[in-house]
Amino acid sequence: MSRAKTAKNVTTIPATISRFTAAPINEQRKRRTAGYARVSTDSEEQFTSYEAQVDYYTNYIKSRDDWEFVDVYTDEGISATNTKKREGFKRMVEDALDGKIDLIVTKSVSRFARNTVDSLTTVRQLKEKGIEIYFEKENIWTLDSKGELLITIMSSLAQEESRSISENVTWGQRKRFSDGKVTVPFGHFLGYDRGEDGNLVLNEKEAVIVRHIFALFLGGYSPYKIAKTLTAEGILSPGKKAKWNAATVRRMLKNEKYKGDALLQKSYTTDFLTKKKKINEGEIPQYYVKNNHEAIIDPAVFDMVQIELENRNPGTNRRSGVSIFSSRIKCGECGSWYGSKIWHSTSKYRRTIYQCNRKYDKGSHCRTPHLDEETIKTLFISAVNKLLSDKEEILGNFELIKSTVFDTADLEKEQAELQNELEVVAGMIQQAIDDNAHFALDQGEYQERYNGLVDRFDLAKARHTAVTEEITDKQTRLSTINTFLGTLSKQDNLLTEFDEKLWCSLVDYATVYDKDDVRFTFKDSTEIQA
Repeated sequence: MSRAKTAKNVTTIPATISRFTAAPINEQRKRRTAGYARVSTDSEEQFTSYEAQVDYYTNYIKSRDDWEFVDVYTDEGISATNTKKREGFKRMVEDALDGKIDLIVTKSVSRFARNTVDSLTTVRQLKEKGIEIYFEKENIWTLDSKGELLITIMSSLAQEESRSISENVTWGQRKRFSDGKVTVPFGHFLGYDRGEDGNLVLNEKEAVIVRHIFALFLGGYSPYKIAKTLTAEGILSPGKKAKWNAATVRRMLKNEKYKGDALLQKSYTTDFLTKKKKINEGEIPQYYVKNNHEAIIDPAVFDMVQIELENRNPGTNRRSGVSIFSSRIKCGECGSWYGSKIWHSTSKYRRTIYQCNRKYDKGSHCRTPHLDEETIKTLFISAVNKLLSDKEEILGNFELIKSTVFDTADLEKEQAELQNELEVVAGMIQQAIDDNAHFALDQGEYQERYNGLVDRFDLAKARHTAVTEEITDKQTRLSTINTFLGTLSKQDNLLTEFDEKLWCSLVDYATVYDKDDVRFTFKDSTEIQA
C-alpha cells in the first residue's frame, strides 16, 4: 500500500537582526560612524584641503539621522603606501575593533591605502567584526556582496598609481644627481646651511666643531673618545641632542662633503611600497662632484683621516686610539705596536706601562723592554730638541725637493684619461647587454665581445685605482709634511717639558730596540735616536 507524497512546505524565517548595527531590526539604533582623512604632502594648499576634509566629514556624519558621530581620524603628511607610520589610521582601526565604531567613511580607496595588501587586510579584519567602510568616490560599501571585488580592483589601480608617482620622484632625484645638484638633510647636518640656490653654505660657528672633531682624531683620539669629549663639552650633536655617539663621529669623519666634494646616490630605494633603502654598491650610477661648495677640512687633511681610519680598522696589528701613545710606539723586534697595561691597579703604586702587544704570544717572546709614560715623555723631549737643532736644514731641504717629489700633474692627466675610458667602456658593455636582450645574436660572438669589453674595463679600472692611490698618497704626505714643518718653524725654544700637541703633530711613531735605543720617526720621515 503506497503513501501519497506530501508537498514540501518552506517557511521563511525573516532576519530580525540588522547586519549593519547587530541590533534587532525593530529597534532604532544609530550606526556609530567615524571619518578618516589623510593628506600625503606638506604643501600649504594640501593642508587647506586637509582642514576642509575634517570639517566636511564632521558635518556630513552629523547631518545623518541614522548615524552617530564618533570622531574624524586624521594623518598629516604621510604616504599611503603602507600603514606602519599612520598613527591616526591605526588608532581608528583599534577603536573599531574595540567596538567603538560601526562605520568608517572616507574619501576614496587611494586616500585609505594605496597598497593592496594593507587595504584588503584592514577591510577583512574590520569586516569580520561587522564594521563597514564606505568609500564615497567609488560608492563602495565593504559589507556589500560586490564590495570586496571592487576593493581589490580599486586598490590594485591605486597601487599602480603609487608606483608611477614613486618612479617619477626617483627619476627626478636621479636627474638632479646627474646634473650635480647636492641635497643633504640640513636639519641633521653639522657645518652647513641651505643657501638660496639650495646648495651648501658654510656655517662658521658649526664648522669650528667639525674642525675640532678632525683635529682630535688626528691627535690620536678614537671616535668613542671624541664622542665623550664633545658630550662633556656641552656641544650638541647634528641631531641637536646632548649626547654624542661614536657612530655619528665616524660618519662625519668619512663624509666627503667636509672637503668640499659630494658623492651623490650613495643609496637608493629598492621597493616603492616598503620604502626600503639599500647602499648603492654599483647597481645604479653614482656621481662625484668636486669643489661643489666651500670646504671645512682641507682635502689633504681629509685624506689623511681616511688613511688613519683604515689603519685603525679591526685586524692584526691595527692602530689604536685609546691614548696619545697608542699605536705610536713600535716593537723593533717584531714590528707590532706597543699597548698599555696597568700595573698595581689596586694599590698606591698603580702606573701605566707600554709593552709589545705580542710580547707573550705563543711561540714567540720579544725581548724589547717596556716603557712607562714618564720615560716616553723624557725620550720625546730629547728627540725633539735634537730635531730643533737641525730645523733650518730640514726646512731648506724640503723646499728643494717639494716641487719634484710631490708633483701630481702627470698623474692627474692620466687619471682623467682613464676615467673617460671607464665611462666609454661601461657604456659599451651596457649596450652589448641590451643588444643581446633584444636581438637574436650569435651567443659565441656575443660572449667574446662581452668578455673583451670586461677585460678592457678591468684593466682601466685597476690602473685608475693605482693612479688615484698614488695621487692621494703624494697629496697626503705633502699635507702631513707641510703641517709638520709649520709646527716645527713656530717652535723657537727647546722643550723643557712634555707637550701633548707637539707629540701628536710631530711624531709619526717611535721604535723601541732596547732600553738605550729608542728612535723617533717624525712626520717628514726624519729619524732621531733619543
